[in-house]
Amino acid sequence: MQIRKSLVVLMAPLMFFVSCKNDPAAKEEIIGPSKPIVTDGILTPEVLWSFGRLGEFAVSPDNKSIAYTVTWYSVDKNKGNSELFIMNADGTEKKRLTFSNAHEFNPQWVDDNTLAFLSTEGGVSQIWIISKDGENLKKIEGYGEDINGFSLSPDCKKLLFIAEVKVGKSVTDIYSDLPKTSAMIYEDLMYRHWDVWEDSVFSHVFVADFSLEKIQNVKDIMANEPYDSPLKPFGGMEEISWNSDGSAVAYTCKKQVGKDYSFSTNSDVYLYNMQTEETKNLTEGMLGYDKQPTFSPDGKKMSWISMERVGFEADKERLFILDLETGEKAYLTKNFDYSAANVLWTSDSKSLYFISGVEATYQVYKMALTDEMPVAVTQGMHDYHSIAFLGDNLVGSKVSIVKPSELYFVDAKTGSETELTFVNKETLSQLKMPEVKRRWVESTDGKMVHTWIILPPNFDSTKTYPALLYCEGGPQSAVSQFWSYRWNFSIMASNGYVVVAPSRRGTLTFGQAWTDQISKDHGGQEMRDLLSAIDEVKKEPWVDENKLGAVGASYGGYTVFWLAGNHSKRFKAFIAHCGVFNSEMEYMTTEEMFFDNWEMGGAPWETNNKVAMKSYEHSAHKFVKNWDTPILVIHGGKDFRIPYTQGMAAFNAARMLGIPSRFLIFPDENHWVLKPQNGILWQREFKGWLDKWLK
Repeated sequence: MQIRKSLVVLMAPLMFFVSCKNDPAAKEEIIGPSKPIVTDGILTPEVLWSFGRLGEFAVSPDNKSIAYTVTWYSVDKNKGNSELFIMNADGTEKKRLTFSNAHEFNPQWVDDNTLAFLSTEGGVSQIWIISKDGENLKKIEGYGEDINGFSLSPDCKKLLFIAEVKVGKSVTDIYSDLPKTSAMIYEDLMYRHWDVWEDSVFSHVFVADFSLEKIQNVKDIMANEPYDSPLKPFGGMEEISWNSDGSAVAYTCKKQVGKDYSFSTNSDVYLYNMQTEETKNLTEGMLGYDKQPTFSPDGKKMSWISMERVGFEADKERLFILDLETGEKAYLTKNFDYSAANVLWTSDSKSLYFISGVEATYQVYKMALTDEMPVAVTQGMHDYHSIAFLGDNLVGSKVSIVKPSELYFVDAKTGSETELTFVNKETLSQLKMPEVKRRWVESTDGKMVHTWIILPPNFDSTKTYPALLYCEGGPQSAVSQFWSYRWNFSIMASNGYVVVAPSRRGTLTFGQAWTDQISKDHGGQEMRDLLSAIDEVKKEPWVDENKLGAVGASYGGYTVFWLAGNHSKRFKAFIAHCGVFNSEMEYMTTEEMFFDNWEMGGAPWETNNKVAMKSYEHSAHKFVKNWDTPILVIHGGKDFRIPYTQGMAAFNAARMLGIPSRFLIFPDENHWVLKPQNGILWQREFKGWLDKWLK
């Protein structure tokens, strides 16, 4: 259950936006930077939620300026606010361009002096423009509905954007005399997805004429199609792109419905011709995910990311090249055992840059079309999330376990990095952050498991500390140098715990065979990897082996439930968030059936399917009779991916068995916890439960 990204859109009135520009008193009402109270240098939930969160960025055509967004959250108001900033390319002369409680995002340069961006000002997400000096702010008229993302053609005379449209009939359309009914009626699968019910509304790609005055001649290039582009729920503008001369648009779409959609990952890249208005499938016959089309500057080639195996969402993300004249396809990274993303073409159309996860970090790579293997541009303990060209060099957003995202200049030849934004410099300067160490631990089959060990601030090797085994979700995701606003290793360590975070079998960044191993072996080798890691680290004199806990979410929640029945009394406390408790019931209540079908090997009623039957034997609920350890269960009421009844069943079982337990339910949250006050409460309950049983 790989987690990509989510977007929270917030709204505010236009009058407030305008008045704040010149009214210092009004500015104080806007959600913006705060000065948290830092005590003894310790990272707390309140300090964590005070960080400004760097968002999207864009480099001006003349390479002299960088626009970017920053989001802040107000705990009191229980919401956030994103603003638009600009700085010189060297990081100097930072300037805030917008002042409102609306949400500004998706910045793009129209020319060297003018920025276009989306704003929810007035309650509708629309395209606005502003000069880089902060003047000439105005909304572009011509389309009055929500625009959820956009891109300008190379000459900035055309516009493509994504917006939601209704296709088909709702219940109230069928029963027009019952306009207030809340009923929903379905006859096929995929009637809900992640946290929304299917309501005949789809995300479509539109094209239009664009000027600084108006959007005109709007056309839905997917008219009447019951499909989404970009793919929901995590797809964004990276799945849609202009070709080099603005004569065509490529977009990603999975043109299936119902049961077919639920069991398949077969998305394709489609090319829409602006002149003929014809659409062509460029990846027909390629059965896995095909996405992220990007055109070469000379207009002759297109790159995209492709997975080979249909139904497997964690297959290797292969970098492919299509010759647009001949139709020939080339698998560029066939000799590179890692995935590629965020592809950039060099100006001469001969090489590409991309980001790849290798051994628990995400680095920038460069590869010429004639190369057999890519070359690493960056190295170190960090994750790059996105990159863009800054002349012949690069600028990218980077995080680590001990530092939230900031923009960095990257010398393309040497890989040297220079921080540019410093959004959270003042707060970080007051904090004593943990120390992060690498370790390789031998598992039961002789293979080495990469493990991050995060030590508390002011670590003293002569003392002993309780330790937490972190169980990763996915199951195919990365235990990398990520910075999370919930599963934050730094705050766990700052609470006085040694954090042990292994890249057990199934995780990304260690080659595809390592990732593949976990499928149809849930509760198998990956559990032995995790236990090998904690068993090795607990030998350290600074770990109290009698005070060990295990925590995790999603597949990590399943892991915790499974460990609760199979840990041989290693642990004294467990925390499971949105985990699968009963795998048989999960198969029949989740929505992305391709995931469970691939991972389990089939349905629970396929009694002659030895692979599936073996998988279901490892359902966590079958070991509940062995539970003997205090457990905190957490779930979101709007989680359709792993329905909240899974967490409810686990908690109920614990209580009926007389095990100390606690159930934290968020009725208004989904697979994540997104609201500030809920997020802080989550952190307090997390710490409180561990402190109660491990300290």
